[in-house]
Amino acid sequence: MTATIGFVGLGNMGGPMAANLVKAGHRVTGYDLSAPARDRAAGQGVATAASAAEAVTGADLVITMLPTGRHVLEAYEELTAAAAGALFVDCSTIAVGDARVAGDLARVAGHRAVDAPVSGGVAGAEAASLTFMVGADEADFTAVEPVLSAMGRRVVHCGPSGAGQAAKICNNMILGISMIAVSEAFVLGESLGLSHQALFDVAATASGQCWALTSNCPVPGPVPTSPANRDYRPGFAAALMAKDLGLAVDAATATAVPAELGRKAAELYASFAQGTGAGLDFSAIITTLGEQSA
Repeated sequence: MTATIGFVGLGNMGGPMAANLVKAGHRVTGYDLSAPARDRAAGQGVATAASAAEAVTGADLVITMLPTGRHVLEAYEELTAAAAGALFVDCSTIAVGDARVAGDLARVAGHRAVDAPVSGGVAGAEAASLTFMVGADEADFTAVEPVLSAMGRRVVHCGPSGAGQAAKICNNMILGISMIAVSEAFVLGESLGLSHQALFDVAATASGQCWALTSNCPVPGPVPTSPANRDYRPGFAAALMAKDLGLAVDAATATAVPAELGRKAAELYASFAQGTGAGLDFSAIITTLGEQSA
């Protein structure tokens, strides 16, 4: 079924996602504050608007992909021109509390709301292979699943409003911790005279196997497509990892969960993103860990 979609946020993730919706036959009108982002989306067949309100006018489905909870809440307060009963789908990664407030704003305005953050990075957005973690009631999940499937390989119903964001921050806490562990192992292996390839060949098929190793390996060589082979240009920026780990720590604090490794990972990534890691992929944290060892 073809949907009329307003898409707000056409950046590194949102632009390719909107383009994949067009490829799937949907009518998509998008908006981004950045003129180059709008131009790139237009080159992929996305109709562009002069404002967010114009982008969602008459839309029966509104997708937002924005940097922070503040941006999402501000957008939801302004996007009143969507069709009555429109389904609002926020794919940003924000705090669970903000996701629930955004959902309430949409529902008070006579719309429906779903939180559906993603995993898979820019490469996943471009290849339509993202994983969507969805917080919604059963009816809204059924309605949104076909649209999300045009942008991703896996769509998981995690529970009611806010559950998608809960799953996302827990997943990224695992990812942040595991990338630090993998990086420390490579630094240690090198100091012991072990080649990066030898360690990879063992760990990739042994109990140390994980996504941070086999898909986003932090050293050049073993995984040709990893950012380490392109000077750590980001697939998933260190600053975004720092943000997500901060959200996880805030949630852990609010629920009295110790999350000691999560807190330490958040501390390391916050320092890295504010320093030498600014603008780099999150796997580049190995450079800091290596310098500390040296």
